[in-house]
Amino acid sequence: MRSRSNRRRSRGFTLMEVLLVLAILIILGATVTLGYRQIQGNAKRDAARNQVNMLESAVNTYALSVGTVPTTQQGLGALIDAPSDLKNPAKWQGPYLAKALPNDPWDSPYQYEAQQGDQFRIWSMGPDGASGSEDDIANIQ
Repeated sequence: MRSRSNRRRSRGFTLMEVLLVLAILIILGATVTLGYRQIQGNAKRDAARNQVNMLESAVNTYALSVGTVPTTQQGLGALIDAPSDLKNPAKWQGPYLAKALPNDPWDSPYQYEAQQGDQFRIWSMGPDGASGSEDDIANIQ
């Protein structure tokens, strides 16, 4: 004949066992979610760096053709369409990008600023969408 303890075990899991398994599943799920978000954030930052480098190369090619980098007012749009205020429009050999200007991975436009001489700055405002913060991704800091 079966003892009482054998009958109780044959019924199924105890509440404590179910709660322990549930807690383990929640911890695993949280760990996977956090890891995924970190990987996704790193991938977006890498994509932004690559796009900034691509835009920098296009601006350098523009400068070789035209003789100067686009002004801040002309912006990155000068890589796609010839600016109307060029001194010598025949020098423009664009478009200098195969496709339209991309947005950054956070769906904001890339920023452009001409500086002294042939220096320029291209940057993404990063995940926070604010220019000048620590998470900006730029060709020069």
